Amino acid sequence: MIGSTALSLAVLFATFMGGMCLGSLLLPRVVQRQRNPLRVYAAIELAIACCGIAVLAVLPIFSRALAATCLLLPTLLMGATLPALARQTEDQWLGILYGANIAGGVAGSLLTGFYLLRVYDTATATYVAVAANVAVTGTALVFSAYGSHKVAAEPNLMEPRPPASRAVYLVIALSGFTALAAEVIWTRTLGLLFGASVYTLSIILAVFLSGLGIGSALGSLLSRTIPSSKAALGWCQLLLPGAIAWSAYTMNASLPYWPINPLISSDIRFNFELDLARAFWTLLPPTLLWGASFPFALAAAAPKMKDRGRLMSAVYAANTLGAIVGALLASLLLIEWVGSQRAQQLLVAVSAFSGLLVFIPAGRTSFSLSRGKLKLALLAVPGILCIRVIPPVPKLLIAYGRYAATWVGKADVVYAREGMNSAIAVSSFPNGVVTFHVAGKIQASNVPRDMRLQRMLGHLTTLPVAHPRSVLVIGCGAGITAGAVAIDPEVRQVTIAEIERLVPQAASAYFARPNFDVLHNSKVQVRIDDGRHYLLASGERFDGITVDPLDPWVKGAANLYTAEFLEAMKQHLNPGGTVTLYIQLFETIPAAVKSAVATFFEVFPNGTIWGNPYEGRGHDMILLGTGEPLRIDLDRMEKRFGYRDPDSKIPQSLAEVGISSPVDLFASYAGRKSDLTEWLQSAAINRDRNLRMEYLAGLGLNADDSAEIYASMLKYRRFPEDIFSSSEGRLDSLRRARK
Repeated sequence: MIGSTALSLAVLFATFMGGMCLGSLLLPRVVQRQRNPLRVYAAIELAIACCGIAVLAVLPIFSRALAATCLLLPTLLMGATLPALARQTEDQWLGILYGANIAGGVAGSLLTGFYLLRVYDTATATYVAVAANVAVTGTALVFSAYGSHKVAAEPNLMEPRPPASRAVYLVIALSGFTALAAEVIWTRTLGLLFGASVYTLSIILAVFLSGLGIGSALGSLLSRTIPSSKAALGWCQLLLPGAIAWSAYTMNASLPYWPINPLISSDIRFNFELDLARAFWTLLPPTLLWGASFPFALAAAAPKMKDRGRLMSAVYAANTLGAIVGALLASLLLIEWVGSQRAQQLLVAVSAFSGLLVFIPAGRTSFSLSRGKLKLALLAVPGILCIRVIPPVPKLLIAYGRYAATWVGKADVVYAREGMNSAIAVSSFPNGVVTFHVAGKIQASNVPRDMRLQRMLGHLTTLPVAHPRSVLVIGCGAGITAGAVAIDPEVRQVTIAEIERLVPQAASAYFARPNFDVLHNSKVQVRIDDGRHYLLASGERFDGITVDPLDPWVKGAANLYTAEFLEAMKQHLNPGGTVTLYIQLFETIPAAVKSAVATFFEVFPNGTIWGNPYEGRGHDMILLGTGEPLRIDLDRMEKRFGYRDPDSKIPQSLAEVGISSPVDLFASYAGRKSDLTEWLQSAAINRDRNLRMEYLAGLGLNADDSAEIYASMLKYRRFPEDIFSSSEGRLDSLRRARK
């Protein structure tokens, strides 16, 4: 609903974490300490359950701008839970309480990502969460009836916090800053290395939270025995530069070159196990230190504070506020402006600085020149050295992602940059092949089979339309599809909606010839926006809309295949307009392909399928949808191709990919809804509330069943007598030429 851009996700994250922070601050100030903490906690959990049901009901009717605000009330309540429980917890158990909260987050992320959303949908996942809230409510009420609550003496709220406490709050805020900034950066990098599917992101989140939880539990236990929790907090921060450097070096200079080929096993479960092990190997050291910092901060912040809820509130809010700033700064500015390497070097410096803050004598702005400054200088040396250890993200990883190790020495990556929303690369080969990469995957190239698909996608969008004046291209890629659209003499305006601004720049620099220099065409305007959001926010109608998303298993891509978005495209078509959609047959499973096709046919019952086989076997295909039954006059197509027009580039465009006539192009017909009723039986419909396609496709990353999928579909193909017509005998040629 809010889009898939980094800005949209940042708004969502800021709302979520901001609500948690605000709730943590408000609870001890709004709810008196005399109230039974378990009953207060039970009331909060019940309110969260009610909010879950309410949000599920009202979210679909809210606009994009208001969608994120729906989360404010439930997250505010969530933030209040820890301070409420802290009032029922002994000081030495506060860190364990925080760790237990994180453990619940680990279980929730794995259960939701690997089961509830894969098998069911967001509604079912919400109902499970609501049931858990209700169960917790009942449990808390039962314990409140049998437990006791002692009200501590009211602290002097007017007394200012000592300088030592203020330093602790600043340090734990900086700890939250570095932790969430690092999580943003490392999720991007590990997403390249593992493949950015919903399952990968669940694994990374679960490992990150696990490290925080284990570290928090260990820190809580140690804080009971060590002489100074404040010193322990400082040492955690001073050790973080080395731990951050370990993670950065491991994921950028080591893991990409491990001798691993993901295709060795077709069972995705083994890949999940491998990714889990690699994630723990990479992320455990720094997450343990960030996790341990929290209970040390609790113990050091105000050891004499009687209201444990206020103590938890203050430390948790400071940590969360730092986390918000870190995540937003990393996702919206640092990665794009200075790159992951410089961003991580900054985190190392911040961690070292926060560690030094702990050891600066409280209440003093100056100290002994000889001893004090010398000690601090010595403590800072390891952190400064760690800055030099952090390597850049390898160009090979940006280009080839999870297959990086298998491409060592085979390609020259001539362009590689990290953008706000994705990483982009271009590779060149001695034989003249140029490949275009987005998010660690080859998304386009000048190889014939890829060029054929991209050119077909463009021409099938405009040729069936009587007068295709305006066309929307969602996803620029190498610009080849947009170029095929723009060279049609009938087209007057082409709008390209592209989520990552680096994509058109790279396409213009390296693919100007195969894309007919489309990005300098006066007909073309580029809109840097999430394609789905652009269309939903636009009041324009188009004669054609073509969509070429990332691989369907990439998180977020399935948003462009849902029934709701297909319906939105249909509503934005002029009469007689067309919608074309790319369908991938490799690195997926039959159920995911059937889901995409069945969903398309549900919205476009007159839809048709057009194949792009490779060496006589299935590779990928195109779905073509129209509001009215499709009619193609082959004789008229001869004129639309513009063979006699010296200015027409359509014949050249198609001839370069082996298509010499309209018969050649339309011989790629592969079926329609009436043919495939049996084949599509029991296919899952991809909807906004379940995104079924990305969960299905995510199980087929190692599969290459494209030939079998295409062959099984072609068994049901029948020649469409009612679609094609010709008064010059071209129908017989078309029957003979079917591929």
